[in-house]
Amino acid sequence: MEDRLKNLKKAMNKRTFADLNFSEQHQKAIRKKITQQEESDEDILLAVMQLLVQEKTGHELTGLLRGRGIQKFENNEGFLYTLLHRLEQSGCIHTKWDDSGAKYYWLQDKGRKLLSKAEQKRTKQRLVFKELLEG
Repeated sequence: MEDRLKNLKKAMNKRTFADLNFSEQHQKAIRKKITQQEESDEDILLAVMQLLVQEKTGHELTGLLRGRGIQKFENNEGFLYTLLHRLEQSGCIHTKWDDSGAKYYWLQDKGRKLLSKAEQKRTKQRLVFKELLEG
């Protein structure tokens, strides 16, 4: 069976992928997309809510998420603003525009309660994993 798979791979390389060349730049772009997708939605939501305990603009928030290693929004800030809009519609965050045209976001009480629950859940998960690894 393995020989057939090896032969298939060789045949694919010779026939199907023979004219397909990936430049170094294209390979880097693909790797970057793959790493951007590694963060779970739950981790991203938790990070956003933690950062919005204090008032932030979308631009500040993007930089702080990048600082935490979350790259899902790199070159695709629309996803972040969609998430912020959903949080605003659900009553978790509040927004205001300042005189310069910047929009500020921060957690409301409902958001703080959800953040507290999420952090407690995360702490419990870590304790369970720690017990599994030690026990």
